[in-house]
Amino acid sequence: MSETRTRGRRGHARTDRQAARRAPLPPELRPVRPGLEGGAYKPLTDPEMRRIHSAALEVLENIGIANAIPSCVRRIEALGGRLTEEGRLLFPRSLVEDTVASAARNFLLHARDPQHDLDLSGTRVHFSTAGAAVHMVDAQTRAYRDSTLADLYDISRLVDTLDNVHMFQRSVVARDLVDPREMDLNTCYAALAGTRKHVGTSWVEPDHVRESVAMLHMIAGGEKKWRERPFVSMSNCFVVPPLRFAEDACRCLEVAVEAGMPVLLLAAGQAGATSPASLAGALVQEVAEVLAGLVYVNAIVPGSPAIFGTWPFISDLRTGAMSGGSGEQAVLMAACAQMSGFYDLPGGVAAGMADSKLPDAQSGLEKAYTTVLAGQAGANIVYESAGMLASLLGCCLESFVIDNDMLGAVLRTIRGIEITEQSLSIDAMRDVCIGGPSHYLGHGQTMELMQKDYVYPEVADRLSPKEWVEKGSRDMIEKARERVQLILSSHYPEYIDPALNQKLRAAFPIRLPTEIMNPASKRW
Repeated sequence: MSETRTRGRRGHARTDRQAARRAPLPPELRPVRPGLEGGAYKPLTDPEMRRIHSAALEVLENIGIANAIPSCVRRIEALGGRLTEEGRLLFPRSLVEDTVASAARNFLLHARDPQHDLDLSGTRVHFSTAGAAVHMVDAQTRAYRDSTLADLYDISRLVDTLDNVHMFQRSVVARDLVDPREMDLNTCYAALAGTRKHVGTSWVEPDHVRESVAMLHMIAGGEKKWRERPFVSMSNCFVVPPLRFAEDACRCLEVAVEAGMPVLLLAAGQAGATSPASLAGALVQEVAEVLAGLVYVNAIVPGSPAIFGTWPFISDLRTGAMSGGSGEQAVLMAACAQMSGFYDLPGGVAAGMADSKLPDAQSGLEKAYTTVLAGQAGANIVYESAGMLASLLGCCLESFVIDNDMLGAVLRTIRGIEITEQSLSIDAMRDVCIGGPSHYLGHGQTMELMQKDYVYPEVADRLSPKEWVEKGSRDMIEKARERVQLILSSHYPEYIDPALNQKLRAAFPIRLPTEIMNPASKRW
């Protein structure tokens, strides 16, 4: 056989191996995937968690929550609660503990595509978007502008393609829609048009929730199918810290729970402003508020799916401004993840809320340590984990792509190191060191684990300086922008059937232009 033919066959074999390595692995064999188990990082000891729990029960039993709407008062009083002369609703210790014991746990958060269902059991970790940013950030020009409905749709399409962002919660406010009803309906619609992952959003009026639920029934194929697999959850700020119910939000909460919609019970005090400056005190207040919400939800419909959403935010006490990227925020959210684990309840925290105004070095460091601590602490859902800047006031398309790389690396740290007879590699050492090539580059174990154990970034750079210069000396933001342009110029999913889409547009004031959803429309 000639040397040329031998080299040719070797070249084909090498090409075949490279193609095999590029082919996507089955989900169960991938190095990172949704639902890896965290819980290794524990800023609170077990006795400290019990003290926080006891303090929260004392707050609910003796201080209570103000501004409960009449239906809430009736429900809680029927279970043993009491309304004081000062108008504060008190929750007996036994009522709270009984509710925690019987509350829904270990449930799935459904997506329209079952492969994107999220298992909210134990310390399984998932990363999600979230937020209500009012600005989009252009990473190239550094300009901030008002966010629009089209931006929301673009973000949902983008997230639909990002493997390490596991669900899509509304990231921006459609500021081009001034009518609250239209904003609520269209936010839900635009998210569902762009992704088949689970969608989270919010509403400002109970009638808007009812109308949206009717739309969701149509998309699901009927109320029965919707109730079997509710693929949209409500993010509900049912309290206005400190320790007051938000009346309109409570009315929306009741409609959602009765409709079978999962809810994120969100309590978001700001340390030093609307919650105590002490990190422990901020944690106690938010745990107490969410426990009250959990009792409320289960008083409406026992066993309803609810996510324990303690979101105490940090203030920069020099100015009073929120500091979502601080070290204090990182450790506090990890502690919140521990507390939901303490109750064995599905928990969601917020991390990745960079204070930086651009996807720069400050953004990278703030996002990295906040998300890694939340994930390592075992939060079931880490909201705000991609795309957000300026302490949630800004949203950047390039950041979603950059953060997807970051979250892949974070997930790899959560996965950790598996110790097995095979992974200890004694046989591989024997093969290589005794009569072998004295390196592992072509060893079978190396080739097998190349994809299964290692995560490779899409836009982060690992070239040598020489190669980097030869390829144009591009930075991460440039590469992320190219990636965004590629996705948004080609990924126009038809997740809502055209015939159904016509019916939806006839029944509801859908404002997302059809030409934006048309694959022939190239806006990039």
